[in-house]
Amino acid sequence: MEEKLRFAYDKEGDVLDISIGEPRKAISSEIENDFFIRKDLKTGEVTGFSILNFSKWFKSINDYRTIPMSAKFTVLPDKE
Repeated sequence: MEEKLRFAYDKEGDVLDISIGEPRKAISSEIENDFFIRKDLKTGEVTGFSILNFSKWFKSINDYRTIPMSAKFTVLPDKE
């Protein structure tokens, strides 16, 4: 099933949140310091992830981190 990514940044809390598809009940697990994934309670499917202290981890455009997860993305065709 193709899902849309939703991005939200809370500047005051310094949290980047990325959701996959529509919101649903999930449980969060920390996979690295300040990096959390959310999984569907029933299926175990990843429904999103959050990065706490986002600006600390990504101070410049050249900063990057690798976390232990993989994904496959496709570009959806434009709607006419």
